[in-house]
Amino acid sequence: MKKDSVILFVIAFILFCQTACSRIATTKLPKEMTFEQDVTFLEKHVDVITLDQGPGKPKVAIVPAYQGRVMTSTVGGSKSPSHGWINRELIEAGRNNPHINAYGGEDRFWLGPEGGQFSIFFKKGDPFDLEHWQTPVLIDTQPYEVITKTEREVTFRHEAKIKNYSDTDFFIRIDRTVRLLDRSRIDNLLGLKLSPTIDVVGYESENILTNIGDAAWTKHGGLLSIWILGMYKHSADTTVLVPYVEGEESELGPIVNADYFGEVPSDRLKVKNGVIRFSADGKYRSKIGLSPKRAKSILGSYDATRQLLTIVQYNKPQGATNYVNSMWELQDEPFNGDVVNSYNDGPPSPGAKPLGPFYELESSSPALELKPDESFTHIHRTIHLQGDKEVIQGLGKDLLGAIE
Repeated sequence: MKKDSVILFVIAFILFCQTACSRIATTKLPKEMTFEQDVTFLEKHVDVITLDQGPGKPKVAIVPAYQGRVMTSTVGGSKSPSHGWINRELIEAGRNNPHINAYGGEDRFWLGPEGGQFSIFFKKGDPFDLEHWQTPVLIDTQPYEVITKTEREVTFRHEAKIKNYSDTDFFIRIDRTVRLLDRSRIDNLLGLKLSPTIDVVGYESENILTNIGDAAWTKHGGLLSIWILGMYKHSADTTVLVPYVEGEESELGPIVNADYFGEVPSDRLKVKNGVIRFSADGKYRSKIGLSPKRAKSILGSYDATRQLLTIVQYNKPQGATNYVNSMWELQDEPFNGDVVNSYNDGPPSPGAKPLGPFYELESSSPALELKPDESFTHIHRTIHLQGDKEVIQGLGKDLLGAIE
């Protein structure tokens, strides 16, 4: 190669490197906390229970003070990335906020309905707006008692009284077990054999609600439901993927309910070929839901920045049609609610501060007509998978129907 050609090659190479470095510098990659860093932070403020499969293996962190919620998990031990969204600012503040204390967490126990004449988030006669919305303390700030604990499983209990918008009193007991799943169990639940190249963590919460009062719960006075919500880290390249039952609207009703916070823009919500794709970028406050006729017992998300596929499974009783309606209004059909939901956080109004941001994957039990001493169990399962892009996307297609 001639001297002039060498000089030109070197100059071109330098310019290429400068351009590439500039692109890297201007690309906002997510700041990743390790599992160990998140647990160390939490332990400065609250007690933490860690479920563990051994050094360098999957782990789950749970906080009894936050209703036994799973705060975060990891596929590969203490030094590996932490998957749950944690509200460090709120936890560090050490004080309770009005309306809600969004501590974060991948699996938190809630009760429905949120809105309507049987709401447990609004007092009788109050308007359905943010100013009057209040998360009940038993699913917000009250700790749950640890009943039993092993290396792979922990059980909590809490008893409480709660009143709904129609002045119906509910006397309840919550029994909640969180268990870490081994790899063979995850294979069975997914119905496939995971490649050894895939890192995975899976856990489930078993949530039992019992009527410990003297009166039966009826539609006339309103019903409760078990509601499990997972809060995850958003990114510009995260998409929620919700398979749905295909069929005519005349028989199955609308495919998706997207009216919770107003219409979702078409570039953020796409419905095609049996899969709903919903943006989880943390930039636009929006929410979707599926009815019992449309929902399947699986949903998930794919984060291309982390090569992270998240799968949520839950038990959906066959033939159940009555689900509480959480729309913020007096309702014509209070038991025509959604089974699964996904929420994308963002500013509630122009210039306002978002709760997170984060995004959520949610599942609910049916509306529960429980007699005294009668119980219902709702299971919500979370599985995170990380690995080679092509393999992860293939799993997404197999399990959820599509990735992109």
